[in-house]
Amino acid sequence: MPSQRIEDYALLSDCHSAALVGRDGSVDWLCLPRFDSPAVFSSVLGGAEHGRWLLAPVDEDATCERRYLGDSFVLETTWTTSTGVVRVVDFMPTNDLRADVVRRVEGVEGVVRMQQELVVRPDYAKVVPWVRRVVDPDGLDGLLAVAGPDAFLLRGGPIPRAAGRRHRGEWDLAAGEGHDVSLTWYRSFREMPQRLDVGDRLAATLAWWQDWADRADPGDHHPAAVRRSLLVLRALTHADTGGIVAAATTSLPEDFGGERNWDYRYVWLRDAALTLEALLTHGYHEEAEAWRRWLLRAVAGEPGDVQIMYGLAGERELAEHEQPQLPGYEGSSPVRTGNGAVDQYQADVLGEVLVALDRARREGVPEDEFSWPLQRALLGYVEEHWERKDHGIWEMRGELQHFTHSRVMVWAALDRGVRAVREAGMDGPADRWAQLRDRVREEVETRGWDEDRGTYTQVYGSPHVDASLLMLPQVGFLPADDPRMVGTVRALEEDLLRDGLVLRYDTGPGLDGLAGDEHPFLACSFWLVEQYARTGRVDDANALMERCLACCSDLGLLSEEYDTVAGRQAGNVPQALSHLALVRAADALSDATPSGPR
Repeated sequence: MPSQRIEDYALLSDCHSAALVGRDGSVDWLCLPRFDSPAVFSSVLGGAEHGRWLLAPVDEDATCERRYLGDSFVLETTWTTSTGVVRVVDFMPTNDLRADVVRRVEGVEGVVRMQQELVVRPDYAKVVPWVRRVVDPDGLDGLLAVAGPDAFLLRGGPIPRAAGRRHRGEWDLAAGEGHDVSLTWYRSFREMPQRLDVGDRLAATLAWWQDWADRADPGDHHPAAVRRSLLVLRALTHADTGGIVAAATTSLPEDFGGERNWDYRYVWLRDAALTLEALLTHGYHEEAEAWRRWLLRAVAGEPGDVQIMYGLAGERELAEHEQPQLPGYEGSSPVRTGNGAVDQYQADVLGEVLVALDRARREGVPEDEFSWPLQRALLGYVEEHWERKDHGIWEMRGELQHFTHSRVMVWAALDRGVRAVREAGMDGPADRWAQLRDRVREEVETRGWDEDRGTYTQVYGSPHVDASLLMLPQVGFLPADDPRMVGTVRALEEDLLRDGLVLRYDTGPGLDGLAGDEHPFLACSFWLVEQYARTGRVDDANALMERCLACCSDLGLLSEEYDTVAGRQAGNVPQALSHLALVRAADALSDATPSGPR
């Protein structure tokens, strides 16, 4: 059972895949060569026997301080023991046509007894590989683990020796001494890759991240948090395909010990569309264009075949499986890979996509012979299916409903079609779309409105509210200060605030079809910051913003949810939607108080 909290993990990324490094110096999660590849280290979802790579002082009382170097995902950890000080720099080299994790170990003061433990367990710990000592093409000793098509080569430093089904080693590291240790993945039927020039790749990786970060305009409020959030979005973006995963992990629980464990290593159209808007707002037009190209490739074909999510390159087969060999984070089971929500109908998704593409068009990203015809086809699908019930933004696994947020996003899809024709000169039946758009609005205002309480509702005919209603002003359905929105916020404050943060919805009615409860959802809490800021409640916005930022890890990373009772993060990490909402909230504060405090 892991002793580390979710916020104890640092992210490494090469923009192809990601690793999680614990505060104890153990790489407990690693998928190679892609974010969604089967994990070779899965101990975050079990124990050391499920795969990890530990590199740390032997002294159990050692303390550590850690930071990212500049605006990068190069992690520096400084260990202090009773006998000395050691520094470890962990990173995944960027811009390489290979997959490596590198750990540079340097003695700073005195002499420190170090330990290394390598437990290679490919395919989510289903496989114990064949491991042997080898000499690589550079004449360097190494440890090679092979399992089917995958090979993992450890090089540099004292090579650990077999201890049962693990490999362990200890050595003394004195001030001024150092080792560059690397783990390289490659196809087992290929030749061993040559050793990296670690100094060169470290410098290049630092420069690459810093160059990307320097292009950002972080705004006036909380610029450091905004910059780190934009970097997280980049770290979760696949460098070749442009696909943006929702998180780097699977099955970190929303409910500790429960079943609310999902695989987020895929590209949700909704999250990716919101990312496009954030990138455009902060000056990343090239990345926004790359994402649009990904989107157009992924959804190309029959509109009825559009999915809510895809693989990194637009793959459609994301079948959900349970991994019973993994006990789950703190016993939260089942551990899932793939995601069954891929087969859901979520009526809001096409609205999110068309809103994002409208924003790109207004920002000067030109339409081409492919992009607008595809949007017209999507609008045709909306026309044909606008009355369907759906699973909603939160991917409810209960009965289909008319979710008010989903209905508003149907309105938004049609509204952006009308705008494209009337404002941008695109061809299309604007009058017909406008007539249907107005019909949907009338429906929402009657069936999705609770007159007695003065609030929009989660689903038609229900007294309950849902934090997704905070998105209504974001897509222009009504102004943030409209009396109906003010009443909805009042209801949300009454029903969904828990210790100052916002729940997605009340799990009590059972609409989601799952057992257990969940914790406040960080993205929704940032949405409320935005709502406060845009209605003049600036003091409330600032107070809630500080409350939300306090949920960040020491490295500025956010998970999906926050357990306010235990004071810890919950859910998959880092969560793109949480960081997106942070950026939006800071932007809203900048708009409300442009010369306010940073």
